[in-house]
Amino acid sequence: MKKDSKIYVAGHRGLVGSAIWNNLQNSGFTNLTGRTSKELDLLDAEATRLFFEDEKPEYVFLAAAHVGGIMANNTYRADFIYKNLQIQQNVIYNSYTSGVKKLLFLGSTCIYPKEAQQPISEDQLLTNTLEYSNEPYAIAKIAGIKMCESFNLQYGTNFISVMPTNLYGPNDNFDLEKSHVLPAMIRKMHLAMSLARDDWEMIRRDLNTRPVLGTNGQSSDTRIQDVLAEYGIYETHLELWGTGNPMREFLWSEDMAEACVFVMQNVDFAELYSHGTEIRNTHLNIGTGTDISIRDLSGLVAREMGYDGNIIFNPCKPDGTMRKLIDVSKIHSLGWKHTIAVEQGVTKMYRWYMENLK
Repeated sequence: MKKDSKIYVAGHRGLVGSAIWNNLQNSGFTNLTGRTSKELDLLDAEATRLFFEDEKPEYVFLAAAHVGGIMANNTYRADFIYKNLQIQQNVIYNSYTSGVKKLLFLGSTCIYPKEAQQPISEDQLLTNTLEYSNEPYAIAKIAGIKMCESFNLQYGTNFISVMPTNLYGPNDNFDLEKSHVLPAMIRKMHLAMSLARDDWEMIRRDLNTRPVLGTNGQSSDTRIQDVLAEYGIYETHLELWGTGNPMREFLWSEDMAEACVFVMQNVDFAELYSHGTEIRNTHLNIGTGTDISIRDLSGLVAREMGYDGNIIFNPCKPDGTMRKLIDVSKIHSLGWKHTIAVEQGVTKMYRWYMENLK
């Protein structure tokens, strides 16, 4: 990429897309374009075609997706498969027809089997059964990988797929129903801590910034307490889903953005496979190569935030995949490695959360 290359970041307001956008700007790239979902509905094939026809981007970061945590994935199964398939096929196909020089597709490590061998290498894709709770989302992301791979093989495009581990950072989704485990844990702990301190000013600021089930800072104390209780948030304790035993790997979103820009600038599709009759598993894992149990993570977050209440795990709720540690030797061999450990990242994320309350 040249500094004045036309670069389209799809999903530039989201967790990863905003980090990619900032990384590119800070690196001196001057010709960036992005559209909010209101400005451009990527589910709309015709609108997407017209965008590519008018804007003619040279490089595309496909960070737009319909995402959520275990509760959202399991509840809104049709939305997760339909919306992600639509976004992917519209952006990837129009990148091909409009002559995009290079595309980077962002997937997810949920593409791997539930019982995958740890750490999970790229060649374990499609070797066993997926985790049920996020199967529709995983299938959509697998389809995205295969779309990129297939267009490369048939049409000679240079579309690369990267599979990030669990991401967190600035502009994360803190919705109590739809967010991933780490931002949900931080917000729940913040609200439980505020309840314990009888800090209703802070609670109302939080709910004014991010209402919960139609409840905001203008709602009554009783209504607020009832709604928070639905999510396991109490004055005396905090309830979290599952046993606390699953192991998870976490990557700071700005590290992920750096990895994406690195791959876009330095890695081509031809470098990701051995020539032969069958070309598979050309995607790249992006992560830290280390993990932590959800129980230990809750203790870490509590220490960093100063929460001293009881944390109770509800084993009647699903755990999801018990372990999902990825093998990052492939991306390391290409020259990239993360810089922010989860201990440092949690502190940075809580600080960002507090600074962005109304």
